[in-house]
Amino acid sequence: MKKNGIVIIVVAVVLVIIIGLLVSGYNGLVRLEESADTAYADVQVQLQRRSDLIPNLVNTVRGYAAHETEVYTAVSDARARLAGAATVEETAAADSELSSALSRLLAISEAYPELKANENFLSLQDELAGTENRIGVARRDYNEVVREYNVKIRSFPTSIFAGVFGFEKKAQFAADETAQNAPSVNFD
Repeated sequence: MKKNGIVIIVVAVVLVIIIGLLVSGYNGLVRLEESADTAYADVQVQLQRRSDLIPNLVNTVRGYAAHETEVYTAVSDARARLAGAATVEETAAADSELSSALSRLLAISEAYPELKANENFLSLQDELAGTENRIGVARRDYNEVVREYNVKIRSFPTSIFAGVFGFEKKAQFAADETAQNAPSVNFD
């Protein structure tokens, strides 16, 4: 009788430990997934902030360089694609396109010394630079949380029940291949 009681207690303790580990692992995955979603939302907030600054910057530059319609169109189109992006991959591609278009827009200021001295332009340029830094930090924070999450769902034994409960690998922000090339600006 005593042996059966000890066996039952040992089995119950082992089951409680296993269930505790499963619950803890599941809750850890949920926490990491929510952290990744929050970090992505932070990236989106910073991208929206930049997107809100762009019309003011474009209008300021347009006043000095009205003939640069191709650049304005590229900025506007890239901004629209960023606003319509649904996935991390689409967001990263649209963001890269917008960054390239913005750098061409800012390069126009080199051809217009009076624009470079305009207080409104300088203020917008400073705000945009600050926003770009915030975007970089938000992307880095997002990638760090996603890295931690992706490692967790691929590590044993968590990978077993990550698959059972439908936790899937998340995409990270990565630089576009074209980011290696400086944008070309032609004032001819």
